[in-house]
Amino acid sequence: MTVRVQRTFEFEALPDRVWAFISDPGKRAESISVVRDYEVDGTEATWEIDLDLPMIDRTATVETDDIDVDAPTYVKFVGRSSVMRVTGEHRIEETEAGCYLHNEFVVDGRLPGVERFFKSRLDDELDNLEAALRRDLELPA
Repeated sequence: MTVRVQRTFEFEALPDRVWAFISDPGKRAESISVVRDYEVDGTEATWEIDLDLPMIDRTATVETDDIDVDAPTYVKFVGRSSVMRVTGEHRIEETEAGCYLHNEFVVDGRLPGVERFFKSRLDDELDNLEAALRRDLELPA
């Protein structure tokens, strides 16, 4: 089973400021609550994530890489680990008052319970991403 979540945020901010945040693998990692620790090397990042699955409480290492970048409007990353594959896409669309940020996350689990774990959390993780962006842009929540 694959879990897919899509959401669009609207910001009264310059698209370049949104791009500065969303194209930074470290800032993206910081906004994800299950990422306990991370290291960034250019467009690659290694996440240590906490998974609380039925009968399994473990940490997983996810190797991520920005695989498609069309600056300053689009970035797609893929994260791979022994327990899952995650894909994230972020597209910025300029508006008269600022911009939209279109987001899509897809998680394919490789262990039982991974999809269920993320299905119950992806909406909250997108809320976290939006809140982190608003703080970075100094916009109200």
